Amino acid sequence: MPVVHAATTLSMLQAIVLSALQGFTELFPFSSLGVQAIVPKLLHWGIDTSSSQFLPFVVSLHVGTAIGLIAYFWRDWVRLASALWRSLGEGLEHVRQDGDQKTIWLLIAATIPAGLAGLLLRHRIAALLAAPEIAALLLIVNGGIMGLGERMIRHREEHVPGMTFGQAIGIGISQILALIPGISRSGVTITGGLAVGLGYETAARFSFLMATPIILAAGVLEVRKLQGGVHGLAAQAAVGLVVAAVVAYLSVRYLMRYFESRRLLPLAVISAALGVIFSLLLALRA
Repeated sequence: MPVVHAATTLSMLQAIVLSALQGFTELFPFSSLGVQAIVPKLLHWGIDTSSSQFLPFVVSLHVGTAIGLIAYFWRDWVRLASALWRSLGEGLEHVRQDGDQKTIWLLIAATIPAGLAGLLLRHRIAALLAAPEIAALLLIVNGGIMGLGERMIRHREEHVPGMTFGQAIGIGISQILALIPGISRSGVTITGGLAVGLGYETAARFSFLMATPIILAAGVLEVRKLQGGVHGLAAQAAVGLVVAAVVAYLSVRYLMRYFESRRLLPLAVISAALGVIFSLLLALRA
């Protein structure tokens, strides 16, 4: 069976299910790429997740996720865009005295490592998507990373402008791990934020703001590769984008309230438990 034909067997219902899971797991620390690899295999959908069309379809769902994030954080982005404009006009010497100006430049610095890695490694991601068993095991590792980080971190409740550019780049480098299905972008970056002294809510906000341009840029680069007509996934991608956007908005709204008073550890336990359950189910269905 040709690779492209395998990908085009994706039904609208399957696309909606994957889209809802994307909008949820991209923000909750359970790895959207990992779930996209596991669910089709677990449900015997017969979708070739390593095909040339499936990855652009998945990335189109990331565009929906980015739209949901922008819809929630639009006030932050308006304020930060204004701060960026001010910094370009006033000169970078004023950045350290203006909290919003420093925040936008910290976000830019943190975005660069994962952005470059995504451009260099995106062709290898398709191969990783074809290994659901590995993704399931890495969900356990993902939970372990968050759990270990939770125990080792001293929470000082710092604000974002108090970070150094080296610390921001370090968080950005940790985001590269999220290119591996099973490792959560939000999980590792929130953990990174906590490691440099941010509070839970502040670390989550920085993580979601940092992820937005990368998710959106990846979608713009890959969605154009979708084939149109009855033999492509353009219709599924369009519906999936809307579903992912709505679910992402609801997810980030819940999580920002969650981190006002709760910790990362319960989510780490859930990630590890999901990894164990998925591993067992995949082994039984093999």
